[in-house]
Amino acid sequence: MKTMKGPGLFIAQFVGDKAPFDNLENICGWASQLGFKGVQLPTLDKRFIDLQKAAESKIYADELKGIVAKYGMEITELSTHLQGQLIAVNPAYDVLFDGFAPENLRNNPKARQQWAVQQLMYAAKASRNLGLKAHATFSGSFLWHTFHPWPQRPEGLVDEGFTELAKRWTPILNAFDECGVDVCYEIHPGEDLFDGATYEMFLEKVHNHPRACLLYDPSHFVLQCLDYIQYIDLYHDRIRAFHVKDAEFNPTGRVGTFGGYQPWLKRAGRYRSTGDGQVDFKRIFSKLAEYNYDGWAVLEWECCIKNAMDGAKEGAEFIKNHIIRTTEKAFDDFAATVKDETLNKKVLGLD
Repeated sequence: MKTMKGPGLFIAQFVGDKAPFDNLENICGWASQLGFKGVQLPTLDKRFIDLQKAAESKIYADELKGIVAKYGMEITELSTHLQGQLIAVNPAYDVLFDGFAPENLRNNPKARQQWAVQQLMYAAKASRNLGLKAHATFSGSFLWHTFHPWPQRPEGLVDEGFTELAKRWTPILNAFDECGVDVCYEIHPGEDLFDGATYEMFLEKVHNHPRACLLYDPSHFVLQCLDYIQYIDLYHDRIRAFHVKDAEFNPTGRVGTFGGYQPWLKRAGRYRSTGDGQVDFKRIFSKLAEYNYDGWAVLEWECCIKNAMDGAKEGAEFIKNHIIRTTEKAFDDFAATVKDETLNKKVLGLD
């Protein structure tokens, strides 16, 4: 068995205009003091990484690695969650998702999608230059507005949506394959890949592409009432990245799975700071160790109650205490005997 790496920190929720959250060096210094050993980098802010430059210059990529290594850490993965979202956008969401793109591309869905594809292509090469093996992203969505089947979906709608999604992602998956990097889709509400069934539908459409892998985040499954432990049993061979994020689901007579348009604090399903929710992380870490997951355990802090600084500090220690250093021998080896065919036959009554 293998031992996973960590704790890592997804810095997206901590980026800001004031030190120590205003550039890569400062945030690495802060994170290292909390005990983090890795940082997962969002790729739209050039204060932390110039994605195109990292794709085109190995020297620049090495400089980035050097900044992070200066604080005893590594880059765990790059993230193109926002760019991946723009690979597929239903027109109903054009206005809202325009905010994820550069201003000069807004109100131009075709140009916005082309830009997003180029961003993913840069991410593949940048990951290779940085020596990374996995990449975190979203799938985007054509169908999310139909997730509840009322009115009834037209016959063939879902199949056509997944056919187009696969058509758009296949060249990107091929580019990542050329760079030796896995594309890890975060299975997430709002994406067409939001549970196990939708992931399987996509996987069929991309002909089981070896790079169409998964970022495992149990918090999204708690809110869907999905068995997040069995999910590991089903898809462990595709899990290449791991977000450690907690959640809770407490339905009432007023709100349930869909949340009633309430703010996060008043929803039945809420994301919580690590250790404050209902996710059984002991079972998760054990299950991933059982299946030889040797990637990073990365804290993604999201909580509607606890302060972010406390969440980060507690999260680093939480992950450190949950990572299982796997055993190199069986616990009962002390009582083992050497192979002896004569003895075995005697025990079986065959002599």
